[in-house]
Parts: sequence; C-alpha cells; structure tokens
Amino acid sequence: MIVWLLVFLGGALAVVARQTAAFRTARRLHDLREERSGLEARRAELERRIRVASSRQVLVPVAERSLGLHEPADSEFVLFVVPTSPPSSPARP
Repeated sequence: MIVWLLVFLGGALAVVARQTAAFRTARRLHDLREERSGLEARRAELERRIRVASSRQVLVPVAERSLGLHEPADSEFVLFVVPTSPPSSPARP
C-alpha cells in the first residue's frame, strides 16, 4: 500500500514540476515578446529619425551653413557629351 502511495506521490510531483517549468517558460516567452515589441517600436522610431535627418530639408541647410555649399542654379549645370566610339573588333590571335 505504501509503495502505491509513493508511486502516486512521485507521479504527482513530476506533473507539478513539469507544470511549474511550463509556467516559467510561458512567462519568459511573454516577457521576451514584450521586449521584442518594445525593441521593434524603438527601431521604427530610429528609422524614422534617420529618414528625417537624411532628408533634403535637413541636409541642405546644414551643408550650406557648415560647408558653405549651395544648390546650383540652372546656369551652373554643365552637361558633358560622351563621344561614341565604334565597336571594337575582337582581338585575333
């Protein structure tokens, strides 16, 4: 009779241990998902800030102020004509 009681208690302890481990794992998974969600939100915010910082509205004034650059007028553009060369014949040995 005592043997059966010990077997039952051993089985019950194994079930409780497995459930406890499962609850811990589920909690850890929930925490990691929340952390991932927060990190994805941070990444989206950083990408937005990068897009804003690299826009013409931000870069042009900085280039003008810091580097002394300006946007060229139409008269400042020079187009170079690239001469077309006749197709070369393949080299013969």
